[in-house]
Amino acid sequence: QVQLVESGGGLVQAGGSLRLSCAASGRTFKRSAMGWFRQAPGKEREFVAAISWSGSSTYYANSVRGRFTISRDNAKDTVYLQMNSLKPEDTAVYYCAAGELEYGLTRGNNYSYWGQGTQVTVSS
Repeated sequence: QVQLVESGGGLVQAGGSLRLSCAASGRTFKRSAMGWFRQAPGKEREFVAAISWSGSSTYYANSVRGRFTISRDNAKDTVYLQMNSLKPEDTAVYYCAAGELEYGLTRGNNYSYWGQGTQVTVSS
């Protein structure tokens, strides 16, 4: 069982930066792949970034590659999403997810646990 709590969202101007955090509790975090997903109003949830349980592999959506960086600190049971050069189209509720995955990290349906989400709003 893993419980996830996101933080770090807010309102930022286009071109600005935010760092999201996802704090996990539960014994399986260190064996869990972690993902970030987002959902904008009226749109389906979409994949943003993911990281393997060891941190050795990372994956990004094309729309954020080069601007966002996912990382994890297994000593703190926390995963981060550093978001730079933000655009208005990045506005969404961002969710972190956890699952004991080796493959399929970009697919939301493969994750077992989800946080409650944090709002990111980018103004133009």
